[in-house]
Amino acid sequence: MFDIDRWQEIFDTISKNKLRTFLTGISVASGIFILVILLGFGQGFQNGIQKEFEGDATNRVWVWTEVTTKEFNGLNPGRSIHLSNSDYNQASILFSDDIEYKSGVFRVWGSTINYKKESGSFGIQGVSPDYQKIENVKMITGRFLNQIDMDKLQKVVIISKKIKRELMKEVENPLNEFLQISGINFKIVGVYTDAGGEREENRVYVPTSTAQSVFNGKNRMANMSFTIAPQETFEASVIASTKFTNKLKQYLQQSHQVAPDDNAIGIFNAQQEAKRFFTLTDNISLFFWFVGICTIIAGVVGVSNIMLIIVKERTKEIGIRKALGAKPLSIVGMILHESIFVTAVSGFAGLILSMGLLEVLGPNIEVDYISNPTVNFSIAMTMVILLIVAGALAGFFPAWKAAKVQPIVALRDE
Repeated sequence: MFDIDRWQEIFDTISKNKLRTFLTGISVASGIFILVILLGFGQGFQNGIQKEFEGDATNRVWVWTEVTTKEFNGLNPGRSIHLSNSDYNQASILFSDDIEYKSGVFRVWGSTINYKKESGSFGIQGVSPDYQKIENVKMITGRFLNQIDMDKLQKVVIISKKIKRELMKEVENPLNEFLQISGINFKIVGVYTDAGGEREENRVYVPTSTAQSVFNGKNRMANMSFTIAPQETFEASVIASTKFTNKLKQYLQQSHQVAPDDNAIGIFNAQQEAKRFFTLTDNISLFFWFVGICTIIAGVVGVSNIMLIIVKERTKEIGIRKALGAKPLSIVGMILHESIFVTAVSGFAGLILSMGLLEVLGPNIEVDYISNPTVNFSIAMTMVILLIVAGALAGFFPAWKAAKVQPIVALRDE
């Protein structure tokens, strides 16, 4: 006799198992999806930080001065400290073993640049030849400043691509043309572009010696820039730059009679700043790994639980199979097959969806400190393989339990 209630019960059980398996698959897929997306944004954060440091040399040390705030050796606070050529020359000699590139910087304030009928207000900096390496300046045409320009007080100028576009629209080749800076003619010998973008191209470069002479700068400098000699590792570079910074600051404080705890001598160490940011990105990446792996573990636990439920609800089926001669290995294989299938399909679905999303949207993401989030495919693939292995292990124990069930006990199960 056809028992409709019994068949309805079987149908409901199958439906419930499918629903549980589907929800478990969603959990596993979301775990891989979340992990890949988080790792992608972790890499995007690192890309953004590196991009922020591309504008200048990452091993740069920049020195400037302010007003003293503390009494020292009988001198009152409120003294303006000024860097000079002698400070720059002496520091270059004292710390020559530590320095890779060096340049004093003299700034000209409130000057207008004119080319024929066009004019504009741009920054004017007197620098040394090494400043090209320090500022990561790339020449489009012509050359940068050289030592002959410095020694002979040449009135030559290096302009940016932006300034050429704004003041010399109709000029195809600006080399050997003359600009007027505060009414004084300077010959253009080069056009540059800066990795920092147009915000870094709002200035022209002239020799320090020329700027001091022409613009009544005497022997003063606005600041000094150095880069540290390369080291074998990043950590070694940080240590070397820190030592150099401390020695340089101590020398300048003694030279200008500034208290050790006074901030009248300011020093920016790009290596130390880079270390802070890179340490932060490493910590964020570790946190993303932790969150993603916890999500995957939750999915694997879900697979284990669903396998336990499936084994429980298929106890009679397993008993009949064993009674008909099915070997324990075939029972284990049956349960493992489903466990591996769920984790494999779900894992690859989460991987494909997340990688596709990063591939499509990643190159278009350019916000502060986040640039082109991507993830290494081999790492993501390894995580999926490990997930499948974990899914197999999660299904093995319920499968082994099912394989040990005695047929008579299974057939009695309600």
